[in-house]
Amino acid sequence: MLIARLIADPLGLETRLDAASAALEGEGMRVAAAVMLDFCGDVLQIMLPDGDPATLRRVLDDHFAPADVLVSAREIEVPRLFVSDMDSTMIGQECIDELADFAGLKDKVAAITERAMQGELDFESALNERVGLLAGMAEDTIETCLAERIRPVEGARTLVATLKAKGCRTVLVTGGFHHFADPVAEQIGFEQVVGNRLAVTNGKLTGALAGAIVDSSVKKRVLLEEGSALGDEASSLATGDGANDIPMIEAATWGIAYRAKPKARAAADGWIDRGDLTAILSLLGIPRDEWVSA
Repeated sequence: MLIARLIADPLGLETRLDAASAALEGEGMRVAAAVMLDFCGDVLQIMLPDGDPATLRRVLDDHFAPADVLVSAREIEVPRLFVSDMDSTMIGQECIDELADFAGLKDKVAAITERAMQGELDFESALNERVGLLAGMAEDTIETCLAERIRPVEGARTLVATLKAKGCRTVLVTGGFHHFADPVAEQIGFEQVVGNRLAVTNGKLTGALAGAIVDSSVKKRVLLEEGSALGDEASSLATGDGANDIPMIEAATWGIAYRAKPKARAAADGWIDRGDLTAILSLLGIPRDEWVSA
C-alpha cells in the first residue's frame, strides 16, 4: 500500500489529479482512491495498492508543484519522535552567516555555507574553515546576533508544541552551535539539543570548535538512538533542508524536506514547498482544532 497526502493550489485540482492518475497508470501504478480528508479539508489523500514511492513522488511533483507532499508505504500517524535541523529549517537564517556579517565576512562565509548545503563541499572541512574566520570575535557578539537576526520560521512553535501535546519527543540537532541552538530550542520548545560548541578563551572566539563535530552521521545516530530509547516500533519524523540532513531524513520513518536544496529534497519522503511548518501537521492528519498555539 502507498499513501500520498498533498496540499496544493485548489484551482484545477481535479484536472491535475486526472492527469497524475493517468501518468501513474502509465507507470503500472493504479490509483485506488483519491479523497479530500474530512478532518483536514485542504489535504488530498491518494491511495495505491502498491508501487514505487519515488515514482509516485515524481509524478505528484510533475503535476502539483508547488505543493506540500508526504508519501508513505505505511499508515501515517503522529510520530513518537521528531528530530529537526535548525538553520534554514526551524529558523529562517544560517547562524554562522549572520554572525560572520558582524565581522564583515558574510559573503565569504555564506558562499561556503551554500556549497556545503548543496553537498558540494565536505561538511567538516567547510565548518572548520568558516569557524576559523571568526577567530578573535567577542563572544557577546553572539547575543547581539541572536537578538537582532535570528527568528523562528512561521509555524515552528505550533508544530513543536502540537507534537509534544500528542506525546512526541522533540530533539533539535544541528551542525550549528549551542550558543544559538540552546536559546532557539527554548524559544521553540524542543526538549533536547545536540550541536557543535564554539571554543572561547578570554571572552573571544578562538576560531576552533570544542569537542567532537556534529555532522550528518551524528544527526542520523541521534535519530536512531532516540528512537531506540522509545522502543523498536517507535515511528519517527525528521526535517531538514541541506545535504548534511540527508542520512537523518532517510533513516526516519518519514523524512520531510523544508524549502530544501535539491539533494535533500530528492532524498525525502515528502517536502514543504508551499506552506509553513504547520503543513506538516496537516499531512500527518492532525486536525487544525487540535493544534497548540505557542
